[in-house]
Amino acid sequence: MERIKIYDKTFVPYIPHDELMDCIDKVAGQINRDFAGSEDIPVVLCILNGAIMFTGELMQRLNFPCQLVSTKMTSYVGTSTTGEVKQTLPLTASLKGRRVIIAEDIIDTGLTLVALKKMLAEEGASEVKVCTMLFKKDAYRVDEKIDYIGKEIPNRFILGFGLDYNELGRNLKDIYVLED
Repeated sequence: MERIKIYDKTFVPYIPHDELMDCIDKVAGQINRDFAGSEDIPVVLCILNGAIMFTGELMQRLNFPCQLVSTKMTSYVGTSTTGEVKQTLPLTASLKGRRVIIAEDIIDTGLTLVALKKMLAEEGASEVKVCTMLFKKDAYRVDEKIDYIGKEIPNRFILGFGLDYNELGRNLKDIYVLED
């Protein structure tokens, strides 16, 4: 892994792919234990675009029948959050009466999570569990439980493995952090 430049920013290696896979193994194991023997078919809700790679890896590790549903929420411009969360793509299926596992790439302030949980309540989801690959505990500003956390990280701007800087960098297999 080496330094990369995207637009006007330089990023340095931060979390290698193997470590990300270990984090995904960990949360998948926890989810598999919690959903073992499910009579219903839970929904894994992929939050586009960032969580695509995480959700794809997670789904391969789940050993119970589940359905994949997507939606798109945005709150970032450049390297900072706007503080306003918008749903820019509606849910791809009804979640009424369904148990839902939210699959997020990263949770920082928690504002997107609050908006998601409100939307899922309005949609009639019977239960909502929250799963995130990465969690910025120092940036978290809300009182919502996160059920499955792959890895806690400091409040720094990162990209790679689905995460972007102005829509670039999602395809990197490792995670990089903005150089100081």
